[in-house]
Amino acid sequence: MSNQKKRNFQIEAFKHRVVVDPKYAEKTWKILEHAIHEIYNHNASGLSFEELYRNAYNMVLHKFGEKLYTGLVITMTSHLKEISKSIEAAQGGLFLEELNRKWNDHNKALQMIRDILMYMDRTYIPSTQKTPVHELGLNLWRDNIVHAAKIQTRLLNTLLELILRERTGEVINRGLMRNIIKMLMDLGPSVYQEDFEKPFLDVSAEFYKGESQKFIECCDCGDYLKKAERRLNEEVERVTHYLDTRSESKITNVVEKEMIANHMLRLVHMENSGLVNMLLDDKYEDLKRMYNLFRRVHNGLSTIREVMTSHIRETGKQLVTDPEKLKDPVEFVQRLLDEKDKYDRIISSSFNNDKTFQNALNSSFEFFINLNPRSPEFISLFVDEKLRKGLKGVSEEDVEIILDKVMMLFRYLQEKDVFEKYYKQHLAKRLLSGKTVSDDAERSLIVKLKTECGYQFTSKLEGMFTDMKTSQDTMQGFYASHPELGGGPTLTVQVLTTGSWPTQPSVTCNLPAEMSALCEKFRSYYLGTHTGRRLSWQTNMGSADIKASFGKGQKHELNVSTYQMCVLMLFNNADRLSYKEIEQATEIPAPDLKRCLQSLACVKGKNVLRKEPMSKDIGEDDAFFVNDKFACKFYKVKIGTVIAQKESEPEKQETRQRVEEDRKPQIEAAIVRIMKSRKTLDHNNIIAEVTKQLQSRFLANPTEIKKRIESLIERDFLERDTTDRKLYRYLA
Repeated sequence: MSNQKKRNFQIEAFKHRVVVDPKYAEKTWKILEHAIHEIYNHNASGLSFEELYRNAYNMVLHKFGEKLYTGLVITMTSHLKEISKSIEAAQGGLFLEELNRKWNDHNKALQMIRDILMYMDRTYIPSTQKTPVHELGLNLWRDNIVHAAKIQTRLLNTLLELILRERTGEVINRGLMRNIIKMLMDLGPSVYQEDFEKPFLDVSAEFYKGESQKFIECCDCGDYLKKAERRLNEEVERVTHYLDTRSESKITNVVEKEMIANHMLRLVHMENSGLVNMLLDDKYEDLKRMYNLFRRVHNGLSTIREVMTSHIRETGKQLVTDPEKLKDPVEFVQRLLDEKDKYDRIISSSFNNDKTFQNALNSSFEFFINLNPRSPEFISLFVDEKLRKGLKGVSEEDVEIILDKVMMLFRYLQEKDVFEKYYKQHLAKRLLSGKTVSDDAERSLIVKLKTECGYQFTSKLEGMFTDMKTSQDTMQGFYASHPELGGGPTLTVQVLTTGSWPTQPSVTCNLPAEMSALCEKFRSYYLGTHTGRRLSWQTNMGSADIKASFGKGQKHELNVSTYQMCVLMLFNNADRLSYKEIEQATEIPAPDLKRCLQSLACVKGKNVLRKEPMSKDIGEDDAFFVNDKFACKFYKVKIGTVIAQKESEPEKQETRQRVEEDRKPQIEAAIVRIMKSRKTLDHNNIIAEVTKQLQSRFLANPTEIKKRIESLIERDFLERDTTDRKLYRYLA
């Protein structure tokens, strides 16, 4: 056996060279080129896409990607130029149809070509940063079709003409429009915007400029707004059907500018139909339309708001300064409430409850209500009328609504302390006469005032109710300690705490003997059970029930005031009495006595006395007799007192003077509080701070604040700076 030497072989490198036939690339491309022609000629059914894909794959693999790509561009361009001629040749309405058909064909062809050239799309194109096949196809369509010299302008004009025809009421093929616009969008945002959107917006602006000018000349404001609203809706609908959604804001801006913004002032001030007329005639729909259209443009709502505010202030000013409308305070306040209700409804139903409009309404009411210095008094009189008789039979919910409306007017008052003065007077009369419709309503209003202005504002009002309840307990105790009084006249006394009730002058009046004795017994009882107190009789605030007999046996029970009782009781001992005899016997003040006698002798149906001579006014030489012919179908007869509902001028001056006096300590207290906190402050800042602190009760007069500062300096609460006279220092 021979020995054989073993050998080991190991491959370290291997180079494989493939020799490609130079004609290979040309042959392969011819196959692919033929396929592209067949695809564009709708003969793709006989093609083997698997084989075509392999051919394209091999061309890229064998480094013929450039030839493949360049050939594709040339072939597609050639076909698109032929397609362009076909589209150009289409006449009239067939133009868009032909364009749409060829676009659909091109998209189908492009899809097939992209599938065949998928490998090139994935490898060669990214590495060479060339345009992908699909995007290339779109770009070639754009350059050879959409931007063709004979197509570009024609396409734009055709689209704009169709839109114009649709605006003028014709029906157009929206589906075709949608397809063509979609084509422009698919070709890229710049194509849609430059080739269609910009010219479309320019033409639309011209269209609506002309149309708005025509409408503004022939339509009233309401009709014009309807047309503008309809046009806006049409443009939004147009976008929905066949335009790019991003065009909506642009085209609506055009309509808004041309139809609304450019004519705002003319519309709101249009004679016989503008904003003021809409407000006057409660045209809720027109107002709502105006609000919704104007809110779309710059300064639109502020324009409406300014005109509305000006109108409300002007009409309000006329209302509060018209002497005729000031004659009846209750009617005056009811007009204010009706105006407020009217504009609240408008703001709620037409102005979308817009807070800026509500604020404008509030500031307008505050402006004109305070032009009438008697507004606080009139609002209190309105409350008085409602709580005396105006709320009878009204449900609790409706009572609350009325009270809330009163509170709304109260908030507008700058002089809330004046209202408080009058309200206290009127509340006192209601409570003492027992004429309030509902204690619950009275207390509800006081709670609302307390919530609005704080405890200090209502503490005395609540004290009045406390006195009424305490008085009932006092009378029960009085009669329990005097059982012998059961058979005679009944006395009811209401004991009022001086600080809580409106200050009344203590008027002397000679009561009938039997009543005077009864009053003295009550005085003894009360002062015996309460130490350190003093009683003064307010005879001018009382009432009485007396039984009266007239001729032919007529009997009645008369409800009268204390003064009227004193007068009538004199006729038990006399058939005829002169004015001066009555005045001397009763010692009733002359103005009150005249009103008392006027009620008893001059009011038809209530004239239990006769006077000579007969006249409406009471003279000092008049004589009075019992009217034996007095007759009334009711047994109980209420005889009111002739009074002026509003204060007389002297009474008004007196009330104003009391208000001014009450304000002085409040202003001084505010100044001291501020200076105690700030230590040093200049004059203007003190005025501003005091005004701010007191505005919830009244609008402080700068002159009065200055006087109070001087008074505090005199009493060593403050001192002036030695170098700056307008600077004040607090002295601890």
